[in-house]
Amino acid sequence: MISGAQVRAARALLDWSIKDLSERSNVSTPTIQRLERQHGLISSQPRTVIDLQKAIEEAGLEFIGTPDNGPGVRFKPKA
Repeated sequence: MISGAQVRAARALLDWSIKDLSERSNVSTPTIQRLERQHGLISSQPRTVIDLQKAIEEAGLEFIGTPDNGPGVRFKPKA
């Protein structure tokens, strides 16, 4: 699971607007705005979370940590 803060951080690292993430994930901009405002794990339909996570990961980021221990995002290490 991912948090609203991680989604915001991912967009910042990728220099994406909410519209950019919406187009890449097929999640509406109002939904992304709502989820980014949530504290802790985002509460939404599982498909929505999967679509957001997939779009961000396909762009080259990975989610790190756990909800309770150092949650964040970073660029995937080069192989």
